[in-house]
Amino acid sequence: METSFTPWLSLGGGLLIGASAVLLMATNGRIAGISGLTSRVFARSTDSEARGVSALFVLGLLLAAPIWLLTSGEWPQQWVPSNPALMAVAGLLVGFGATYGNGCTSGHGVCGISRGSLRSVAATATFMTAAVVTVLVTRHLIGG
Repeated sequence: METSFTPWLSLGGGLLIGASAVLLMATNGRIAGISGLTSRVFARSTDSEARGVSALFVLGLLLAAPIWLLTSGEWPQQWVPSNPALMAVAGLLVGFGATYGNGCTSGHGVCGISRGSLRSVAATATFMTAAVVTVLVTRHLIGG
């Protein structure tokens, strides 16, 4: 599978992610970790203001593709494996990793490192190493 690197779109996306993380922290004092925000939406003990802010942030993520469609005229291109068992295992591993690591890639990689959290540096190094090994195995050893 060939991928195309789009530096300007990537830079724009990174700027939007960073700006949203800063805006959420500045206005609500909350870290823009998607696993934490999503769990706050469904938690029973969360106060209603925190639940509402979290729900709006997650809704913004879900609306990104339709907004792209409205502005560009086409759906964003992405590749998803057609193997349901593989997707289920991957989803479980991501959920386990986010729970075990006390946060996800956005919480640790974007927000934690920028706050100087050593725990987030260690978590990011761990999941980036796992990602490199996964790509090496699936693309070069298995041939996926």
